[in-house]
Amino acid sequence: MTYADLQEALQVLSLRERASLKEIKERHRKLVKRYHPDTGNINDQEAIRKVNAAYKELLDYIAEYSFSFTEEEFYEQNPDERLRRQFMDVPMWGKR
Repeated sequence: MTYADLQEALQVLSLRERASLKEIKERHRKLVKRYHPDTGNINDQEAIRKVNAAYKELLDYIAEYSFSFTEEEFYEQNPDERLRRQFMDVPMWGKR
């Protein structure tokens, strides 16, 4: 897989450069419902192939992806927790 392949898969699924697995699955499900052959539109057969290929490409990428469990990454992914930690000692906002 090349970076261009990855970008194309994101474009086919209309995803941003940063998406969760949940977002990827939801977008795939929505597009499959739209382009499924049972909808009766024969022109959508190529579209469903592209959607499924893009989905497989992203899942393959995710399967090989190394996740970061650093503290910095944790707080980047959980901004509410970062704010709670930052202000938990402030009397007005924190527990004290």
